[in-house]
Amino acid sequence: MKQSMVLFMVALVLAATPGSRAQQMKESIAGERTGVELTIYNQNLSLIREERVMRLIKGMSRLALADIPSTIDATSVFFRSLTDPAAVRVLEQNYQYDLVHQAKLLEKYLGKEVEFMRLDPETKREYSVKGKLLSTGYQTLPAYGGNTINYQFTGGMIAEINGRIEINPEGRLVLPTLPEGFIVKPQLQWLMSSTREGEHRTEVSYLAGQLSWSSDYVALLSKDDTRIDLTGWVTLTNHSGTSFKNAGLKLVAGDVNVVQEQFENDLRLMKTQAVADAAAPQFKQTELFEYKLYTLQRRTDVNQNETKQVELVSAHAVPSAKIFVYDGLADSWRGWYRNSSYRSQGSFGQQSNTKVGVYVTFKNDAASGMGMPLPKGKVRVYKQDDDGKQQFVGEDMIDHTPKDEPVRLYLGNAFDLVGERAQKDFKSIASGRIVEETIEIKVRNHKEEAATVQVYEHPWRWNQWEIVKSNTEWTKVDQTTLTFPVKIRKDGEAVITYTIRYSW
Repeated sequence: MKQSMVLFMVALVLAATPGSRAQQMKESIAGERTGVELTIYNQNLSLIREERVMRLIKGMSRLALADIPSTIDATSVFFRSLTDPAAVRVLEQNYQYDLVHQAKLLEKYLGKEVEFMRLDPETKREYSVKGKLLSTGYQTLPAYGGNTINYQFTGGMIAEINGRIEINPEGRLVLPTLPEGFIVKPQLQWLMSSTREGEHRTEVSYLAGQLSWSSDYVALLSKDDTRIDLTGWVTLTNHSGTSFKNAGLKLVAGDVNVVQEQFENDLRLMKTQAVADAAAPQFKQTELFEYKLYTLQRRTDVNQNETKQVELVSAHAVPSAKIFVYDGLADSWRGWYRNSSYRSQGSFGQQSNTKVGVYVTFKNDAASGMGMPLPKGKVRVYKQDDDGKQQFVGEDMIDHTPKDEPVRLYLGNAFDLVGERAQKDFKSIASGRIVEETIEIKVRNHKEEAATVQVYEHPWRWNQWEIVKSNTEWTKVDQTTLTFPVKIRKDGEAVITYTIRYSW
């Protein structure tokens, strides 16, 4: 009687152990995606929403969700049953990313018997030799931050074969089985509880990295630089670790605040699907909070390790203007601005930049055939030469640009325009509390036609200043910027002289 009671108690203990429960735990089945929607941010971040039909077991079960990005943020996963939301709960989630790697695989067989396939030089047939693996030939190195492990091959595999030690043994290494715990692709494993057995239509959403987008623009200037044709492309790059077929696509443009954490770590121009829709915009632009949302009006494939381009905006004959700017101090004044150590020293501010910048401007409005908010990106500008061939003339980056705002592109420096800036006089008055400085600026034009140049000056010594003398008109743009517009005839020179007084 006592012996039967002891056996009964042992059976209860075994049934209650975690290993026993794991063996008895039933498996629910997660089907493949039946639909997927991608919302991609221009900050190397994406929100992925997918639907799957899952066959769930009543009670507790385990379910493996495969075919997910290797860059998933496992803490961001949201799950619900669309069939019966109240019937299903995820009790526990494990993100399994211990993928098969040669170094990790060999580590599992250290001290164990392995097989080397060798070639008989006479018969040209393979034969096997068994031995014990003593060293993998890999060295483990901590990655940056020390959170993960990198492997470096040192070329020193060692094995004991027929009682002898062989370094880099000859032959092709063959292992009998894949050790338990290794997986081919990352997956989520859930411990689930369901009060309703059978098929459930479910929704899973999560954030992932390495699925990103950017904007690129191509512009063609007219012969007289007064018109511009602009085409904007969305460039999608997918290094997330998985492909998305027949996906809905939305793009968010704007400066979305994201807590910065590191995630675990060909050009194809799309054509429209129907001739009748060839001229229709591919993206519909709407509002999302304080950002802009662009929705592709069809579904598309976003494959792993692929760069895809989709046309975002296209406008023809947009009115434009070419502007020349001479900024003699350039940006050097910013390092001295309002610095009391420099404000009364005459030697500062004498540096002269000779380059005259050339800019192209246009307005992003409906009257110009545009008016869609432009996401930030690089603009490459081309122009036809005398032979009618397109030539690259410069590029610039634009920030997020709302509708009805101007776009200004710096394309380079004019070859035939030269500037010169010199300090002609400097006085310190009233025990150094007043400073007067006279500046002379010359701009020479070697072009075949007249040119108008905007000359920029920056009162940098102090915020309290006044122009006491000037030989030409000037405009105060802001507290640190003055402009002197000058028109210079062919092979001519314009001279600007002004005196500025600072006081403190």
